[in-house]
Amino acid sequence: MYDKTNCFLYTNMSIWIILKLLGSLALLMFGMKAMSEALQKMAGPQLRHVLGAMTTNRFTGMLTGMLVTASVQSSTATTVMTVSFVNAGLLTLAQAISVIMGANIGTTLTAWIMAVGTSGSEASPFDVSIVSYVGFFIGIVLIYMKRHRYLGDFLFGIGLLLLGLTTLKATGMSMNLAENEAVTSFFKSFDPNSFWTTLVFLVMGGIMTFCVQSSAAVMAITMLLCSTGAMPIYQGIALVLGENIGTTITSNLAALSANTQARRAALAHMFFNVFGVLWILFVFRYFIDMVCGWVGYDVGMTKQNVSSAAFLANAAKLNFVLAAFHTAFNVANTAILIWFIPQIEKFVCWVIKPKKVDEEEDFRLHFITAGFMKTPELSVFEAQKEISDFSERMQRMFSMVVKLLDLSSSDTAKKKKTQAGEFNSLYSRIEKYESISDNMELEIAKYLDSVSDAHLSDETKAKIRAMLREISELESIGDACYNMARTIHRKYNGKQDHFTEQQYDHIHQMMSLTDQSLTEMNSLMGGRKESYDVNRTFNLENEINNYRNQLKAQNIVDINNHEYTYAVGTIYMDLINECEKLGDYVVNVVEARMGTRLKGV
Repeated sequence: MYDKTNCFLYTNMSIWIILKLLGSLALLMFGMKAMSEALQKMAGPQLRHVLGAMTTNRFTGMLTGMLVTASVQSSTATTVMTVSFVNAGLLTLAQAISVIMGANIGTTLTAWIMAVGTSGSEASPFDVSIVSYVGFFIGIVLIYMKRHRYLGDFLFGIGLLLLGLTTLKATGMSMNLAENEAVTSFFKSFDPNSFWTTLVFLVMGGIMTFCVQSSAAVMAITMLLCSTGAMPIYQGIALVLGENIGTTITSNLAALSANTQARRAALAHMFFNVFGVLWILFVFRYFIDMVCGWVGYDVGMTKQNVSSAAFLANAAKLNFVLAAFHTAFNVANTAILIWFIPQIEKFVCWVIKPKKVDEEEDFRLHFITAGFMKTPELSVFEAQKEISDFSERMQRMFSMVVKLLDLSSSDTAKKKKTQAGEFNSLYSRIEKYESISDNMELEIAKYLDSVSDAHLSDETKAKIRAMLREISELESIGDACYNMARTIHRKYNGKQDHFTEQQYDHIHQMMSLTDQSLTEMNSLMGGRKESYDVNRTFNLENEINNYRNQLKAQNIVDINNHEYTYAVGTIYMDLINECEKLGDYVVNVVEARMGTRLKGV
């Protein structure tokens, strides 16, 4: 009975310890996520502008990637922003590679935060968990103040992160892993001097990172095992190297469904880390011994020749050894590879060829990629780039309508046999564009709807509402273009008389004004609204309205004077009115983008 009771108590304790370990890891991961998202809400737009402006060469690109990643505590966020800028033509792939290199250095700050967070033991008289409780208190006050709630979210995130780390550390210490025979025998089963042991732990680190989808969690586990004296330093650093590769496997798998530039950027990230692991294996022990010397860790100290307190104090420094190694490895790797960015670019372009598709004819979203894991703030940025592309497509569609009108003119009507094929082919393209506009509206709206389910800042919520209006009005522009094309097609294949030369001149003048309006809209959609002058759109809209009214009145006079038939006049005014409607839709897009109503329109 006594043995059964002990067994029951031991089982309950084991379950309780496992739950504490899993719970502390969950706190750690959620704290990292909350902290990163809060930082991006506070500084996301500004950081995006910095990322676009401060990448003039490979060195500024590297520094920018490092600073942005350290600021938002997410290398994934930096990578996604970088890929979006490459797609938008704001960065070259070479510049993006330099930013990704910097992001690898910036993300090592996380390891230092964890090293400090788990150092509250014999190694330091200060208990870091106190910071987490202070963060919770100040954070909740700021959240309820609303004005500074994002700062409150950040403090809550860092509080959860530190609480998770200290709980993980305390649980590991209570387990006494260094004295646990099962744990120590497992690590002793590997020859510490064998190269194969390093490879085994490297693969283990990659697999663990891939499985838990969090390099921070694997780093925390590694720090726990090393700082308690359970795992030797060389195996621990092999796990860290594996974690560097594991996190790139995740991004490459995510990029499989993404566009060409996203897959090339992900491959460049993997190449960077794999190359670094390969060269570090040749100087593995020398490099580690050098880092240990910097931190003051005695590699040769064992439990047998020193006191237990001295051994644990030395082992507690391992957290800082791991953090220092992580930083030194990425800095050294960047220092080597930054000189070979053009060659890396050629390599990834050679490996990943662009898909041979006609993007004019096939519907495909260019900037929104389902594969990449993004924060809501970055998702909104990508959606805005997609809407900008949508806007440009609509102007291309309108230019096709203008060309269709030219093909239907009286001069080309004499060449119907040779022109009919070109006319019908162009009309089919316009029909495809109308279908594309419908699909783009639905897909972007669906994407924005999924983004809106997340916790967003008020500014981002307002942006999403504006974007939904923008895509609705852009789809209406597509409908107006298609209506004009159908009118021209109906006249071309009918028995109506041709437009007079004067009517053609009036239609072309109206279409020219409409095209100018579309050009102004696209300059706004592709640029910054702070530098846009809404008076240009306002003046063009007034000019379109006045010209429509003038032509409407003139049309009645011309019909009464038998200049042309009533049927021709009706078709003529249908085209003029559709241009005027299209101008109204342009104004609606500009209003939605600017967040204001144009006076007098």
